[in-house]
Amino acid sequence: MEEEPITIADAAYIAGLFDGEGSVDFAKRIEKKRGKAYKVQRILMRIEMTDESVLRWVHETLKVGTVRKRNRSPSVKAHWKDRWVYSVRFREALYVCKLLWPYAIVKLHKIEQVIDHYEPRAQEHYQVGNEGNTIRKTTERIRTYQRFSGRSYKRRKRIK
Repeated sequence: MEEEPITIADAAYIAGLFDGEGSVDFAKRIEKKRGKAYKVQRILMRIEMTDESVLRWVHETLKVGTVRKRNRSPSVKAHWKDRWVYSVRFREALYVCKLLWPYAIVKLHKIEQVIDHYEPRAQEHYQVGNEGNTIRKTTERIRTYQRFSGRSYKRRKRIK
């Protein structure tokens, strides 16, 4: 059975969910294991909301990550709805970031951090000719962005 590719509309909708309801956590920390300290990067993408069906659809569409019910705190009021969490970590987060990159606005900077962490040479410059002109290496994500959006990479502005 052949898997269906993710449509542009689905990828854009999921990017909107991450921009509005989600978070991208790219943190460098020092963790201790067996008496030694190690520098680690924790990469976590998640969407948290009360609508389970939307998160199940995201999980079925992306085919990565997990959906779980968030534990209720004793201080939660009885009339509040249960919360659900869709989460993706590490290499699966890279896959999701590559899909969402052309459509992300609010979380664009964090998504680019995740991509650059796993693909550090993607933004490298190379020297060309005797004049020392530099050109930006054309990467798969830039070609994908141009193909789907019809805009060039240089017109993409980062929101600060």
